[in-house]
Amino acid sequence: MSDGDTDFDPEEPAEKEIGREMVDQSTGLGSVTAHLYRGEVERTVGWRDRLDTTTNWAVTVMSAIVAYAFSGDVSHAVILAGIIMGTVFLFIEARRFRAYDVWRSRVRVLQENIFANALDPSEGVERDAWRAELSEDYRNPTTNISYRGAFSHRLRRVYLPLISGMLVGWLFHLWAFTPDEAFPASASLPGINGYLVTAVVAIYYVALLVLAIPLSRKERGEAGAADHGNLE
Repeated sequence: MSDGDTDFDPEEPAEKEIGREMVDQSTGLGSVTAHLYRGEVERTVGWRDRLDTTTNWAVTVMSAIVAYAFSGDVSHAVILAGIIMGTVFLFIEARRFRAYDVWRSRVRVLQENIFANALDPSEGVERDAWRAELSEDYRNPTTNISYRGAFSHRLRRVYLPLISGMLVGWLFHLWAFTPDEAFPASASLPGINGYLVTAVVAIYYVALLVLAIPLSRKERGEAGAADHGNLE
């Protein structure tokens, strides 16, 4: 690349081997990249903490609701309310996961194309055009995973087991506190037939199972290229 030429050629060795350049040459690039990487990691950790906070609140609230439901003569509707609360936390966490994934993807790109090559350049060549793609992501930041994908990821990893546990608690509550009524009649609520309540609950869990099905490698949480989102 000539002086003053701002065009990026992904096939030019000097551009592709930035990891080797950081080690073999005394340039300011290594210092700048280190600060950039540290900043991206800090933001990733910050958003990871936000995800953990949401999960902790969900576990705490849902556990408290189940404990209250079995503390005495309490309607099973309390557990259904707990399921709704868990779903609300799931929507919040899916939104936060999309933001977290932006920083996580950038960190992964830097690790794979700079630090891995700097530590052992003999293992391969950096991915083509990653610098141009990362530069574009800095100029025009976008999320790398759809809301549906983030919802599916957090549902499968965290909330499906939690909400399924609430379902087991609901069924056990019906069996333990309404022994004189057969299921699903025992699931009735004031003014609502038990068969209708059971049908709504069944449809809700079928919908969760469908949404939990990943549509891409990234939604499945696979390592490697899936971590890059649209930076691949």
